Amino acid sequence: MPSPECTLPRTREGFGLILSDTTGRGERDERYAHTHYLLDNAGREAPVRFAALSALFDETTIRHLTSCGVAPGWRCLEVGAGGGSIANWLADRVGAEGNVLATDIDPRFLEPLRRTNLEARRHNIAVDPLPEGEFDLVHARLVLMHLPERDTALGRMIAALKPGGWLVEEEYDTTSLLPNPVTYPAEALLPIQVALMRFLEDRGVNRSHGRAVFGYLRSRGMVSVEAEGRILMLTHGSHGTSMLQANYEQLRGPMIESGYITPQQFEMDVARLQDPDFAMPSAILWSVRGRRPLPLASPAQK
Repeated sequence: MPSPECTLPRTREGFGLILSDTTGRGERDERYAHTHYLLDNAGREAPVRFAALSALFDETTIRHLTSCGVAPGWRCLEVGAGGGSIANWLADRVGAEGNVLATDIDPRFLEPLRRTNLEARRHNIAVDPLPEGEFDLVHARLVLMHLPERDTALGRMIAALKPGGWLVEEEYDTTSLLPNPVTYPAEALLPIQVALMRFLEDRGVNRSHGRAVFGYLRSRGMVSVEAEGRILMLTHGSHGTSMLQANYEQLRGPMIESGYITPQQFEMDVARLQDPDFAMPSAILWSVRGRRPLPLASPAQK
């Protein structure tokens, strides 16, 4: 197992499989002991959230990845791979001649995939380096908004691209749209949702990060930059309300203990998710893609 200073070494077989949180000397690796991610994969609600995210957004994500031309033989990096649904799709797409590296601070849900062209690695994009100029595609979804070091992490992802390689970055914007009962009386902005947003923001989550990615990629010299926002109406019995409930339940203790919401209001709002008339617009998921420019040809090459 590599030492901390040997993160993500290249080998003839690929990048290897690292699923331990030790340094290789029997010591706990503190890079993974304390993270800023509040909805961590160890929570019992994580499988429900991953299933809901996949049902809600995989179709959109796959459409954007397909538009980048992902093809057999590509080398792809999936940052914050979570439940592994997109990493698995990429592995199908790149075939036996390609390779997918799926990273996460807690890769427990990636272990069962075990495909010859898909490698899982424990990796903290906020602090750990990446190989530069290595990948045809780098993708992340709902990762960087949680990180105070989001700009540094995005810079690492851009540097990891080959010239001409594609970055697809998908993040929420929860500040630009609120429920409007004038349009539809059943639309509700639950106090528990307000409490959750305040709780996340006070702990460093950038709730408008998705809206800022387009400008960031342009400012970093990326080309062919495009952005698309998607909004869903979350209703009773939908994958959207399943995700909401999983998020609320995972952060129930910290939100109540910190005074963001009372236990009574928490239970009342969770019960409202079961109301057949419940409706609430989702956050905007911004899907932004851009390419690392090809080097300019020298006069001798023209």
